[in-house]
Amino acid sequence: MQMQPSGPDRKSRRTVAATITAVLAPATVLAGVFLLGDRKYYFVSLLMVLYALILFGLAFERRRPQARELVIAAVLTALSVAGRSAFFMLPQFKPVAAIVIIAGVCMGGETGFLVGALTGFISGFLFGQGPWTPWQMLCFGGIGLLAGALVRQGILRRDRLSLCIYGGLSTFLLYGGVMDLASVLMTFPRLTWQALLASYAAGLWFNLVHALSTVFFLFVLSKPMIEKLDRIKVKYGLMEP
Repeated sequence: MQMQPSGPDRKSRRTVAATITAVLAPATVLAGVFLLGDRKYYFVSLLMVLYALILFGLAFERRRPQARELVIAAVLTALSVAGRSAFFMLPQFKPVAAIVIIAGVCMGGETGFLVGALTGFISGFLFGQGPWTPWQMLCFGGIGLLAGALVRQGILRRDRLSLCIYGGLSTFLLYGGVMDLASVLMTFPRLTWQALLASYAAGLWFNLVHALSTVFFLFVLSKPMIEKLDRIKVKYGLMEP
């Protein structure tokens, strides 16, 4: 009979896997920019999906994920893609980051990264694929991965106020900051402070709207969605994040 990993040991392994992904994913996106000239974005996007699937699989240690666990991840991804499509007429006013955060908080950072990365990739077929797709996958996935990691470490609480604060800051600083950097790298032949500052200034309003919309959707959705996901985990005996 094989011994299952203890709680602290299991957490440490997941932390190592999450750390490796947090380093490898942005390194891959940057390699796509500087080594592949931003022209192989489909290849880079598929690598990001592969990282997300591997990280998701590692969360289950020595057992395979159950079908219901895969279904939950798929449903959350579908909701996120549908939410982005439903609000297409309102620039940056999207529930994607909120749903990704809820996925990471309830189901673990691995699921949060998977839902975020897949949302960026799949919704790109509706809004257009391009060199920005891997960056969006990285940002959405990173927000979900970080949310799950902070909850697991006891730093982030699952109450509405804490999630709203995290959602607003992560969307404004992480998503907005990284995507503004990506805009410079995709537009200018070389990175300069002048171009970077101009990009941040131009994107300030859009990032603020995105952050406020994330706060709004977390305020509305976080409590009912977390309660329902918790009931599903208890009913079907799913793995704790």
